[in-house]
Amino acid sequence: MLRGARQVGKSWLVRSWGAQRFGRVVEVNLERRPETKACFTDNDPKAVLQRLEVQLGQRIPADGSVLLFLDEIQAVPEVLAKLRWFAEEMPQLPVIAAGSLLDFTLADHRFSMPVGRISYLHLEPMGFIEFCHACGEEPLARWLDESLTVSAIRSGVPADLHDKAIALFRAWVLVGGMPAAVEAFARERSYLPVADVHRELLATVRDDFAKYADRVHHHRLAAVLDSVPNQLGQKFTYAKVDREERSIALKQALDLLTLARVCHRVISTPGKGLPLGAGADAKTIKVIHLDVGLASSALRLDLAALERADDLALVNEGAIAEQAVGQLLRLNGHGNEEPALWYWSREARSSAAEVDYLAAPTSHVLPIEVKAGTGGAMRSLHVFMADRKLAWAARFNSAAPMVQVIDTKAATGEPVRYSLLSLPAYAVECLPRLAREMDAESRGA
Repeated sequence: MLRGARQVGKSWLVRSWGAQRFGRVVEVNLERRPETKACFTDNDPKAVLQRLEVQLGQRIPADGSVLLFLDEIQAVPEVLAKLRWFAEEMPQLPVIAAGSLLDFTLADHRFSMPVGRISYLHLEPMGFIEFCHACGEEPLARWLDESLTVSAIRSGVPADLHDKAIALFRAWVLVGGMPAAVEAFARERSYLPVADVHRELLATVRDDFAKYADRVHHHRLAAVLDSVPNQLGQKFTYAKVDREERSIALKQALDLLTLARVCHRVISTPGKGLPLGAGADAKTIKVIHLDVGLASSALRLDLAALERADDLALVNEGAIAEQAVGQLLRLNGHGNEEPALWYWSREARSSAAEVDYLAAPTSHVLPIEVKAGTGGAMRSLHVFMADRKLAWAARFNSAAPMVQVIDTKAATGEPVRYSLLSLPAYAVECLPRLAREMDAESRGA
């Protein structure tokens, strides 16, 4: 079962991959063809296939030569339960299901889910490396995938490679990872058609509000969604959404928007060990948008003007940079795991501190700072590292990659010494591999 937000390319991906892998895809769109619902009236997969063959007018051999694609499965949620019988009685028939707002159905299902018989895959907007491929920059993508190592960073990354990657990353920040926007940019190399696509995608998101009508009023959904780009990089507070509304009603709206994957919570956690969710405070959150390009357009930013900016300090003192890094960090997990984002904060009158993200690409907690430009103080990171006694931390900014030793004092006066892997934001997707290399170095030391 393929899960993801609207318009991230689920259906296209299944059709394209299915045709390459199996030669033929039999697609059943349960929303467009409601009459196909009657094909799933019992638990006999052979009878279901026979009825589908009659409805579709084509053979569906259960011998592994055809992929059965059940699209918009949320329109007939009881079909999800039927997948159990396909898995048990027709394991040789490959089946993929996908749908818009599918997580609503999964959260509210009133039938027995086929636990252990379905694998979930999560699809996000395109990352920067995929963007490189889409723009015909395969050598740059290969360099990021294969050649950007800790050893290469220590030796010094060629300035021309870094400059090229930074320029293209700035384009990704403005275009985002929604396939339609990337296609428009790759085709015309202009931000004008991208802005049109963004407006259409944002309108599509709002059109979906009608499907939430029995849960939360659409004006609350709109208010929360409009507030997300404005609160990027900050603790998300409902008072900033609408002081006249009760916070519980706005929380319900945010819950629905996150279920629809239109935005994602970044949850505060102590970060004392793994799993990162241990001791998390679900009430203390930041929120990022589904896509950095859509967030820029939602803020009504002039893409052409932003393209001329010198670094990632595009808006809100680097909040867009934090959005971009968070969005890419969601790609670093396994495809069958629900992506999650965490951060660390300490609220105190005289010693408040915050680390932008916490991740676990290897077997320990990794604190991550995000800076919009090439500099920036790291007082909060020093405090965290002094307290947790970790060997190394990561920072994303727009400077050339480097590894340096930090030897200073935390705000508490405690001495702190650690290695800092400082990376340009274009290398977020390289972090799991680089983390393994940094760990190996730490063990060797």
